[in-house]
Amino acid sequence: MISKLFYSAFLLILQAATLSGQVKVRLFSAHNSDTIVFSVTSGKYRLEYFPSGEALLVKGQKGIIVRSGAKLVIKSSKDHFLTISDSVMIKCLTGDGSFSLSPDNSGKLTRFYSGELRCKSDLGTILLINMCDPESYIAGVVKAEGGSGRHPEYNKTQAVIARTYLYGHLKRHSLDGFDLCDDVHCQAFNGTTNDTMILNSTIETTGQVIVGPDSLPITAAFHSNCGGETIPSENLWLRGYSYLKKVKDPYCISSPNSHWSKTISVRDWIDYLKRSGMSTEPVDKTKLNFSQPVRVVNYRAGNFSIPFVQIRTDLGLRSSFFSVKVKGDSVILNGRGYGHGAGLCQEGAMVMASKGYDYRKIIGFYYDGVTIKNFNTNEGNLKLSEPEKE
Repeated sequence: MISKLFYSAFLLILQAATLSGQVKVRLFSAHNSDTIVFSVTSGKYRLEYFPSGEALLVKGQKGIIVRSGAKLVIKSSKDHFLTISDSVMIKCLTGDGSFSLSPDNSGKLTRFYSGELRCKSDLGTILLINMCDPESYIAGVVKAEGGSGRHPEYNKTQAVIARTYLYGHLKRHSLDGFDLCDDVHCQAFNGTTNDTMILNSTIETTGQVIVGPDSLPITAAFHSNCGGETIPSENLWLRGYSYLKKVKDPYCISSPNSHWSKTISVRDWIDYLKRSGMSTEPVDKTKLNFSQPVRVVNYRAGNFSIPFVQIRTDLGLRSSFFSVKVKGDSVILNGRGYGHGAGLCQEGAMVMASKGYDYRKIIGFYYDGVTIKNFNTNEGNLKLSEPEKE
């Protein structure tokens, strides 16, 4: 009964988002900027500044918005007007509208967007909320998270994952007045993309999300490289997920991020362990050695233990999958993989795509017991088959 209630609530949220045809994304969420430069790259836009007033901008024209306390100062390159407003709504008047944004006058960081934009002074910055088409947003996420020039089946995989996250977290920032932010707190989104391969892959998977046994979108975790095996979610987070199990991955082990090494002094390593609760410093420094040929939960030195996940976080390591070896006055951390290690391994998925596996088989390989469902067409679950182990 509870599962059905959650599912019904999710469908209502999804239906509302589908009807509005837009997702609200906070832009430049990792930046605090007092100046925003808005430039029309195609179509026509109307700047509506409150409490009253408006201006029209066409391709090649720009507006500059400057924060002044709780107010916004708006300048237009077209009419050279200057006005002070509580907020600004930038509305697209044509179907082909697009614009660029830069968080300062230098233009060093310029990103391109479609849809509309709402601006106001809040949280010590200019709060920018982009109302855009969900599929355009998803294509932008695929570009930001996976890059260009990827195999179409990999792009489809990343698109379905991005859409699963979107539909599963539509109200994550509802109290803040938007749906998602554009940083890794939600999903990386650096604006729209004109990469035709990514756009086609997004279109071909329109409406498709990964669901678990309860028919709700899964937590579609992913990372750069697992180092040869993924980590069970219960070893990473307080809550475990049945579909995020340990998976032996032969596909990523020769990829760029499959191995890493870091050297620190024995003294610094011991001091760190003591700060983490180790009471007795070992006389024999070889007692600090620890081999991790397969993923385990804890590093051990004598009677002391500490989760590898915690070490990774504390020391800013590339992964929690590493062994410890004392060599002279140094401790060498020989690691595998890049990222938290749960769910889909991006570099492994890229190799799978190059070997001829389609996106359904890639998803079925990394997420256990899941299906793909198209919420736009209400079609039944698409069965996934796991590729043969190599």
